[in-house]
Amino acid sequence: MVPGSHTMAALEAERAQLIAMTQAANTLVVVAKPKLASPAEVAAANPGTGTSGGTGTGTGGIVYVTSTPPDPGTAQSIAYNMMASFGFDPKIFFGCLVDIWNRESGWRYDAENASGAYGIPQALPGSKMASAGADWQTNPATQIKWGLGYIKAIYGDPCKAWAFEEANGYY
Repeated sequence: MVPGSHTMAALEAERAQLIAMTQAANTLVVVAKPKLASPAEVAAANPGTGTSGGTGTGTGGIVYVTSTPPDPGTAQSIAYNMMASFGFDPKIFFGCLVDIWNRESGWRYDAENASGAYGIPQALPGSKMASAGADWQTNPATQIKWGLGYIKAIYGDPCKAWAFEEANGYY
């Protein structure tokens, strides 16, 4: 590149913007940890809507927000649409599931750790997921199906699994 060229000027402007954004990001301070709402608290905060709904004003100055559907075609969308078949209202429990699997695998179907845990739900060993389908190594839907069944059987619901994950570093 030639000094003083349009390309060089654009690169310098982008560099300056990245520096400013990095400095701004480093000034953020966490002032409080979000409160995990139970299904009963969500229902109470959303009177007249049961557990089906939207956002509420909360009680005691606390605002409870339920989950919204993720982008179609993603592993998160597959999970959101599959949750009801396991008895989980996605508007209540999806946020907890996102938290678990963000931490465990980043929602990557091919995520693997040193201990041998594999996939979106980080099954150990990964071959456990074969009970949900022969394509367990490559199909996010198969992994999600297995993971939701595991959560239901062991913890009862995704928010209880997330609470265990928070307390113990695994679920």
